[in-house]
Amino acid sequence: MEIIDNLNIRCFKPLITPQQLKSEIPQTAEQAKVVASSRQTIQNILVGQDRRRIVITGPCSLHDADATLEYARRLKKLQEEIADRVFLVMRTYFEKPRTTLGWKGILYDPRLDGSYDIENGIRLSRRILSDITSIGLPAATEFLDPIVPQYLSDYISWAAIGARTSESQIHRQMASGLSMPIGFKNATDGNLEIALDGIKAALSSHSFLGIDQNGKVIIAETTGNKYGHLVMRGGTSGPNYTSEYVAFAEVLLRKAQIPNGIIIDCSHANSHKNYKYQRQVLFDVADQIKNGNKSIIGIMLESFLKEGKQSIGAPGGLKFGISLTDSCIGWEETEELIRFFAEAVESASLTH
Repeated sequence: MEIIDNLNIRCFKPLITPQQLKSEIPQTAEQAKVVASSRQTIQNILVGQDRRRIVITGPCSLHDADATLEYARRLKKLQEEIADRVFLVMRTYFEKPRTTLGWKGILYDPRLDGSYDIENGIRLSRRILSDITSIGLPAATEFLDPIVPQYLSDYISWAAIGARTSESQIHRQMASGLSMPIGFKNATDGNLEIALDGIKAALSSHSFLGIDQNGKVIIAETTGNKYGHLVMRGGTSGPNYTSEYVAFAEVLLRKAQIPNGIIIDCSHANSHKNYKYQRQVLFDVADQIKNGNKSIIGIMLESFLKEGKQSIGAPGGLKFGISLTDSCIGWEETEELIRFFAEAVESASLTH
């Protein structure tokens, strides 16, 4: 018989199951407490029961465990100083969506050499999350592949559905079953309706194909996620963080009967893809909060130990603490901006 199936598959490789990985890198009771309390705090901020704001900050994508943990320790120290005003969540992105080609993230290619040792990538990703949570810091990520949450989601306090996948039925279904608050980013062209449709879809129950903890293919039946919310990141039409765009988003959210707050992404199209402009976005958002805006419940920053970015295979090897993908602001500027934002939140609490 002529072979007509899997013609473009080179080979199939076995993969560790979620349960096997969790047995190898188990979550402790103290880590589970950090995740549970962080999720509850984020939910309370989203619905206005906690007047603090959220700052989700960290490198565009992770590639170096040592540099990542150094950043986490600094962020935890800062959190202890401003915990009464701002709730810090570390950005831990293991998967990177690509417009065409490029490095897909540490989960897929942990050796940075095109070998795609995905099993060790998943293992390394979980170990990093375990270490960050042990520090006492909540973690945020973007879920791209729909089976990855089975391996990592017990360590995630906040998750995003990205601009390229907010319109995806698969990702909306996945979000409906996730256990943490989910931010839907507006589409790459700036369209907000796609994200709002995603939030509403994720609020509903769904049945879809997936895997269980033993790696068996199953049908997942969900109850829906009540904590979907809008992340405004700008688009090809331009930035959308200023007050007039936020007011427009507020009208759309009310019409869609979505009660949860808005997060502003200071990077991506809002900064014209120039990391140095993130501070301008943050200053504008801080002013909106000081002037009484209550719908903006947080911001996102792309930040690492040192500013800028570097390339895989650069002469002299990789430098410690510099991003591999999007350019980031450095730690000193990160601390400065977060403290400024915390002061704006405090000022708002005193006057409104």
